Amino acid sequence: MNVRRSAAALAASAVLCVGAAPTALAAPSPAPAPVLPSGLYGKNDPTYDGVWRQSFALLAQHTVGLRPAKEAVAWLVGQQCAEGGFAAFRPDATAACDPKTMLDTNATAAAVQALKALGGQDAAVKKGVDWLKSVQNEDGGWAYAPGTPSDASSTSVVISALAVAGEKPADVKSKAGKSAYEGLLAFQLGCSAEPAADRGAFGYQPADGKLPANADATAAAALAALGKGAVVSAPSADTPAAALACPAGSADPAAAAQGAVGYLAEALKKDGHLTALTPGADQPTPDTGNTADAVIALAAAGHKQSAASALEWLKANSAEWSKGNPAALASLVLTAHATGTDPKAFGGTDLVAALNATGPAPQAQETDGTPQDEKKDKKDEKDGSSGDGKVWWIVGAGAAAGVGIGIMLSGRRKKNQL
Repeated sequence: MNVRRSAAALAASAVLCVGAAPTALAAPSPAPAPVLPSGLYGKNDPTYDGVWRQSFALLAQHTVGLRPAKEAVAWLVGQQCAEGGFAAFRPDATAACDPKTMLDTNATAAAVQALKALGGQDAAVKKGVDWLKSVQNEDGGWAYAPGTPSDASSTSVVISALAVAGEKPADVKSKAGKSAYEGLLAFQLGCSAEPAADRGAFGYQPADGKLPANADATAAAALAALGKGAVVSAPSADTPAAALACPAGSADPAAAAQGAVGYLAEALKKDGHLTALTPGADQPTPDTGNTADAVIALAAAGHKQSAASALEWLKANSAEWSKGNPAALASLVLTAHATGTDPKAFGGTDLVAALNATGPAPQAQETDGTPQDEKKDKKDEKDGSSGDGKVWWIVGAGAAAGVGIGIMLSGRRKKNQL
């Protein structure tokens, strides 16, 4: 799960794909920043991460027991193209997608996870899953942009979405007969990798004939290999993670996941967090997003204690990184959930309140946790009224006065719940 992907990172990924992609997939020319829709979370330009951040904001709210705002869910559903895929962001969702629309496996996978969790969106989920299957590469994996070479991060997030939607990744096969897991495990570094500390890690993509270890890809691959999505419950059993032991190259996804989290656990020991060398920097800096993902991956594999120091580091150091950023805040909410930590008291920050403040407020709830709109609808059904007012007495009076039955039908119609 590469939840922390920024707009810049997504833009770079898209640009890298342009050379190998068909003309229809080429990135569009820069355009003025779009006007932000009221249902969208976050105030920054959503061109490269609108669907991604929206999906995880809704998923995080749902995970803590909130019912997202109807307009927020409607915005996400409205971003889906007719064939089932999602672009990173479509400023005008009323316009039909065309061959120039750059559909995005990462955005689609994130949306599938969110819509599946929220419920009531089976058709959208199925269309998303079917589209993801249709763009599987022959090697069994997926690319960020369909039609380009597979990468470990995209393959992982798609596998997670398929698993959440009820699919069996081992049975999802390409036209060449390669399964999704075969596509994923091809990116794992085995016992011939140097340095030895990289063994068990996953690489993003080969570069100059080499496959460098990549923490983002490794954390995402661990979740995918375990058949889990972004939402991970705190483990009941807790053991320390172990570094990968030879021989490697197992075709067992669960064993591959343990190798991946073993690498992450060792990487976290040095500073209590992961680091990354950003463009233009002389020295590596703390990588907050990947650290959060590593904690979730370790918890998913049953090794919460191996993530304890990183969790404490996140509590003390993530506030500035996540401020006003719905994807980052959602990542931390899911980190708290995976470790049994209170997201409303995460290092002195109420992550839930901070996330809610970046977009439309969740639906109000009664003291028993039932959304007020839902409770009102149920009451309306019981006493024969609609959300716009009781109508049975109107029907009775209308019937007596010879009013047409159309009034009754109009008065009782309700909007679909999202």
